[in-house]
Amino acid sequence: MTKPRNILFIMFDQLRFDYLSCAGHPHLETPHIDWLASQSVRFDRSYVQSPVCGASRMSFYTGRYISSHGSTWNGIPLRVGEWTMGDHLREAGMDALLLGKTHMKVDADGMRRLGLAADSVIGARLAECGFDVLVRDDGLWATGPDGNYDDKASPYNEYLREKGYDGENPWHDYANAGIDDAGDMASGWIYANGGKPANIREEDSETPWLTREMIRFLEEGAPQRDKPWMCHLSYIKPHWPYIVPAPYHDMYGPNSFLPVVRHPDELVDPHPVYAAFSGNVIGTAFKQDAVRDAALGAYMGLIKQIDDQMGVLFAHLRDSGQIDNTMIVITSDHGDYLGDHWLGEKDLFHDPSVRVPMIVYDPSPEADVTRGTVSDALVESIDLLPTFVDMAGGTPRYEWLEGRSLMPLIRGETPSDWRKYTISEYDFSITPMAGRLDLVPKDARLFMVADDRWKFMHAEGGFPPMLFDLQNDPHELNDLGRDPAYGAAVADCYDRLFEWARRSSQRTTISDQQIDERRGKTRRKGIVLGIADDTAADENAEILSLYRGKARQRFV
Repeated sequence: MTKPRNILFIMFDQLRFDYLSCAGHPHLETPHIDWLASQSVRFDRSYVQSPVCGASRMSFYTGRYISSHGSTWNGIPLRVGEWTMGDHLREAGMDALLLGKTHMKVDADGMRRLGLAADSVIGARLAECGFDVLVRDDGLWATGPDGNYDDKASPYNEYLREKGYDGENPWHDYANAGIDDAGDMASGWIYANGGKPANIREEDSETPWLTREMIRFLEEGAPQRDKPWMCHLSYIKPHWPYIVPAPYHDMYGPNSFLPVVRHPDELVDPHPVYAAFSGNVIGTAFKQDAVRDAALGAYMGLIKQIDDQMGVLFAHLRDSGQIDNTMIVITSDHGDYLGDHWLGEKDLFHDPSVRVPMIVYDPSPEADVTRGTVSDALVESIDLLPTFVDMAGGTPRYEWLEGRSLMPLIRGETPSDWRKYTISEYDFSITPMAGRLDLVPKDARLFMVADDRWKFMHAEGGFPPMLFDLQNDPHELNDLGRDPAYGAAVADCYDRLFEWARRSSQRTTISDQQIDERRGKTRRKGIVLGIADDTAADENAEILSLYRGKARQRFV
């Protein structure tokens, strides 16, 4: 083992924390990810800063909470001026590269206002969340009556056309659709088609394609680089559409599913925000066992395919010797309810949605003491960026960064001041649920506080809180937020939320160290307020030296 030179930052989209065998899934075997975990620290209580793709990813990429960086939902631009992973790592002497998805939308108006050309180096980086792009493919090439979900070019669609898959949108027509008994297209958008094999050669589907792109970089691009690199390998799967090519389509059935976590009492006098989400079209669909069975079988097949591709990638890293000088991180941008709590998708703060896998492999000898261990420290997604800067030998800019480096935990230290609670936020103002609740945009916001005992949700707009006792109700089935017997626990959580809200997050252009160095120095710059007269100013003699002496001319 040597000290790492490079970082491979792997993110899967919508991968739940508990759908890996190393995390305890009894039927879904993921031996290759398990192998990495056996060489790593697996952080078992890792939370994202928002349970929706775009906002969560912008927190990963900026190291900041969403109320700090302002990109609060999918398609809301990350404002010009935010430091991103690329900015921080380049300052530490490391390149920042992208292969795959970011879900980032550029602040085009801000770039125009500042005269930044999109085809300049700085403009291109601002448009790509700070990364130098090897391949960017956000993987959602949907088309509807009002146009395309994503108007950028799709490298993956181009690859499919080169392989002979015809049509305007082979991403959907082949990679994300099967064939029904009548020979018609069976779209993956329809849950009932989840058990059909996608109409694509397995090696041409999204996950193997992106893995090959990564290996091509390791073989051809990486050896040509004269600086260490961080490569963000960002997969679209196991995100919906829930469909997967053979042989993965029928590997898993109801006998291998985790039991659904829900109780009829959750729907009795529910919290209004929870009711709005559980009653939306996705929640309504996932209340049906047939929908859950079809989607879950495909979801598990997608994860199995992911793990097989991790086996291919890790074997290449081992065979080429790069495993010994590369930090590897595996995580996800959020989870997936899959019918738990009468919900589908993500959005709220139950563990299936907001808690994610986090595996950090450090090849350094200093990490041997924690190799193969599981940490129960409260970890946030914003911790990865300062960890990367730390690993690269830089000094994390904590005037910007709101997370904390994980390196002490990875190296076996137990910081006495590690966080006691974790925060997540959700701005759902753009969703139909906000309209259903008759909320103005500023009130369609949720905040989570979670610690070792409690999971708490505050909803703006005058709603009551939600509260779960994680010790006595680990599946979060019994909302205690309106029970007067738990008023003290609710008050404690509000105290923590208020403490977090008072953080210093907007003074980003100067560090605490610089402030300390400047404190009290104004007098030495000639601003000498507070001297009543000149009779007892010996201690101010040097400061006043330029303000004493005979007047040179008289005008009065």
